[in-house]
Amino acid sequence: MTVTTRKSWKDIRDEIHSRILNATYAPGDKLPRDEDMAEDLGCSRATVQRAMQELSDSGIIERRRKGGTTVRRSPPTRATLDIPVARKEVEQKGGVYGYQLVSRAMAETPLQIAARFELPTPELMLRIEALHLADRRPYIYEDRWVCTRTVPEIANVDLEHENANEWLLHNKPYSRCDIRLYAIKASDYYAEMLDTAPGEALFVTERTTWIGTDPITSVISVAAPGYELQTRI
Repeated sequence: MTVTTRKSWKDIRDEIHSRILNATYAPGDKLPRDEDMAEDLGCSRATVQRAMQELSDSGIIERRRKGGTTVRRSPPTRATLDIPVARKEVEQKGGVYGYQLVSRAMAETPLQIAARFELPTPELMLRIEALHLADRRPYIYEDRWVCTRTVPEIANVDLEHENANEWLLHNKPYSRCDIRLYAIKASDYYAEMLDTAPGEALFVTERTTWIGTDPITSVISVAAPGYELQTRI
């Protein structure tokens, strides 16, 4: 018996976005009609319309009544947040970059990590804890989960000498990235990792990436006191 998996509007959104990213639909191109897109992707017209609305709200496409849907030639002006690379940040400030692998192990994702990946149940993934240094001082602590189903190559990476952040950016491009920025008070563990006092204010970046609907990595990066994150407009 053949089981048909029903596609959600998020699946359709990510598929259309992937086609835009790989230039199947180039800037300025008119997209197929919703009903034609639904037939092509094996879903309902309503699902396509929900996905298109999301892409339109994000400024990726433009929808006009009786004018069809087109890929925007240029996105609306907005702040752009690049994924930080600790090595570049340290070296651009004139410091000496260092890196330490704290631990790596296969483990079942906690429920909150599975939720970040939008997975219905926990999965076995690679957990990597690492410390980035600036002038031999703690700079950023990383607690990262990597989906080995999507990124099996990570098993062959020497994480004692190559940090997962840079390796993933160079070898596993993503089509979607969710980012949260917030502050916390240092727990005893974070205080020990970052050589600071418990209760000290720390800046946190929580980032999760996918290729299509397949999870790549989810990481919590906790920066030492005094860290600054820059963006551009």
